[in-house]
Amino acid sequence: MESLTQVKLNVLHEISKVIEKALDLDKALEAILKILADSLSMKRGAFSFIEEDSGLLVISASHGLTSQEKNRGVYRMDEGVTGRIFSTGKPFIVPDIAKEPLFLDKTGSRSMEKERISFAGVPVTLQGTTVGVLTVDRLFDQDISLEEDIQLLSIVAAMVAQFVSLNRQVKDREENLRRENQNLKTRLSSSFQRFFIVGKSSSMLQVRQMMEKVAPTRATVLLLGESGTGKTLIAGIIHELSERGKFPFIKVNCASLPENLLESELFGYEKGAFTGAERSKPGRFEEAHRGTIFLDEIGEMPAGLQAKLLRFLQEREFERLGGVKTHRVDVRVIAATNKELDKEVQEGRFREDLYYRLNVFPIWVPSLRERREDIPSLINHFLDKMAREYGRRLVLSNSSLDYLVEYEWPGNIREMENLMEKLSIMSEGQIVALKDLPSDMQQEKVCPGKVQEQARDHSLLDMEKKEILSALQRNSWIQSRAARELGLTQRQMGYRIKKFNLEEYVSRKKNIEKPLD
Repeated sequence: MESLTQVKLNVLHEISKVIEKALDLDKALEAILKILADSLSMKRGAFSFIEEDSGLLVISASHGLTSQEKNRGVYRMDEGVTGRIFSTGKPFIVPDIAKEPLFLDKTGSRSMEKERISFAGVPVTLQGTTVGVLTVDRLFDQDISLEEDIQLLSIVAAMVAQFVSLNRQVKDREENLRRENQNLKTRLSSSFQRFFIVGKSSSMLQVRQMMEKVAPTRATVLLLGESGTGKTLIAGIIHELSERGKFPFIKVNCASLPENLLESELFGYEKGAFTGAERSKPGRFEEAHRGTIFLDEIGEMPAGLQAKLLRFLQEREFERLGGVKTHRVDVRVIAATNKELDKEVQEGRFREDLYYRLNVFPIWVPSLRERREDIPSLINHFLDKMAREYGRRLVLSNSSLDYLVEYEWPGNIREMENLMEKLSIMSEGQIVALKDLPSDMQQEKVCPGKVQEQARDHSLLDMEKKEILSALQRNSWIQSRAARELGLTQRQMGYRIKKFNLEEYVSRKKNIEKPLD
């Protein structure tokens, strides 16, 4: 026959196996109570914890209680034996529950019993704070030491406290991940709103579709287009939409540094690699491990460094400047250029093999000249932004808006944003007339002959009409949807359709296309 000590060791050993169920706390606690009941003849057992909503002690897990009895086991933190154990943080022994006034039997599970029952309970303590109570019943036996029971139950309670701690940590981590995910969605929503809410042209919708397709993959992306079109922002959105979004997004401008400094910036250097290298320093590729590196103006990369970049793209390994140790990192590469790289290859200024390595998934970002229908919305977007920053909302006159629609915009969106900020600072009145535009801008080339010949076509009313029609077309000619997209009420949308005599046209289009709802 096993000694009592051996029995208790076996109990602790069996309980230690329950750790695999620790993340399902209630099931783990029920398993522990069953082990106690089977091994030590404990008739009933329960774990009680504070319920967040009510602030009351409730039975979370039990053994030997019906579901009705379990549900009745609810205590204030100063009520009965369970409440006393919780409030004092000390064990409590009841040799005979029939003679203990503090014993309330709120579950009603002992009312029909005739045996003499003893009761013992210990606090479940975590970092010095009582978080729950473990209680057990057992048939009275002169040979059993309730003090020994308390010692064993205290050890079990300490093990359970670690289960509770683990569950709290997992719950906190899940909550943090949920918040991070929400923050990411918010950032993405902000980025998308900034970039796409004012980009309804077909060319920009195509860019968006390509971004969403390539983002979840590991493919290298090459962003092509003029300066100021938003390539850096696109690279950031692709990174955030990918699984790498929680890791670093590192930006490097390949035109900003001479070759030797650019190499050490990208690949790092070892101590003594050059004068002043007093310690080793990791490069930007190492900093971007598991994330994304954005190589802007890749067309400006010196020929000598192109070979080292090609090797990295092929083998994902490199050596630091002045070093012999090979480093491997997991980095996605997104590159951008305003140059025609295929032409640079033909003329021998860019490696052909590197070009093909970079050109896995090219995305052409259109200039403002290629999506003039977006210009009025972009202007309003930046005017709204400047109104929030400078406390004044400017309005463009018809002539100034016409001019800006036909302007060549060599600096694209970056130039437009800078112009709106300058106007917000310099303009004395609320209306911006053509004469208020910077003189150097008015000397720039505008589409030949278009300002005079097409001024009427691109008047404010014409642009408004086109915007209304575009929104209706995108929304299958359903006025309520188009109104929501444009931020209008249905009444305002109806007024504009009537103002432009579009009722019959919209009705005909809607009947022809028959959208499915």
